[in-house]
Amino acid sequence: MYVKLNGCKIYYEIHGNKEGETIFFIHGGPGMSDCRGDVHAFQKLGDIYQLVFLDNRGSGRSETVPPYTHEQWVDDIDALRSHLGVEKIHILGGSYGGYLTLEYVLRYPSKVKSVILRDTAASSKYNYISEEKALKSNLPGINKEMLDRLFNGQVRSNEEFKEMIKAILPLYTVEFDEKAAEEKLNNIFFRYETHNYAFRVNKQHYDITDRLKEIEAPVLITVGIHDWVTPVECSDELAAGIKNNTYIKFENSGHSPHVEENDKYLKLVRKFLNENGALSHIK
Repeated sequence: MYVKLNGCKIYYEIHGNKEGETIFFIHGGPGMSDCRGDVHAFQKLGDIYQLVFLDNRGSGRSETVPPYTHEQWVDDIDALRSHLGVEKIHILGGSYGGYLTLEYVLRYPSKVKSVILRDTAASSKYNYISEEKALKSNLPGINKEMLDRLFNGQVRSNEEFKEMIKAILPLYTVEFDEKAAEEKLNNIFFRYETHNYAFRVNKQHYDITDRLKEIEAPVLITVGIHDWVTPVECSDELAAGIKNNTYIKFENSGHSPHVEENDKYLKLVRKFLNENGALSHIK
């Protein structure tokens, strides 16, 4: 489905139990990710919850209408919440989507019941660990010049963006499936301009570490211990700053424990939501 929000046509999907409480899912990777991965990973939660997935502006099937700022993306999320007539939401954000989730909670605390963070960060201070891990992998196509341009938002075309992502894909999971990775790569909607703004402008100034103490909602923090791009140190920082948190590390996962250990991840999410009153209205 599409809806015009803040001057941009936004793609979204609603799955699951329309009588249940609502979970919003915020995808990562501006300009290379969209909601399809989360739909596949989390659709089983639809037996109890109403699940709302969207492609952020400039990504996936949504229009490429700037600005691609955190402020705009967060406003779009809240505009969709308002459009759907949902008073309060549970919100789950992974990777870069976790940045937006955290900023949403800080801007609209009264609209949030609980928060789930997956392999994300409150700052960019651990970027050097990501670069070190990538360079030590000795994978073909990975070198410092390429990583610098990728992480600093200096990608020159969608074709180059695709080649860069192809090179780093083996880093994301504990067990690399070359066939699955190739299929994924060929189905990505590449939007290098969106990526460039996110990494050249937004990420350079992103640091909400000092504001984590303001978050009152219950928060589930999750991370795969083999994550290269948002290493465990990022989640450690989140856990140290957020008062009301549950922190779980997944021993057999990289950047995507919700995929790599799907059953275990969904069981944890259900437990967290149940403990925080998400099922209290169900008789």
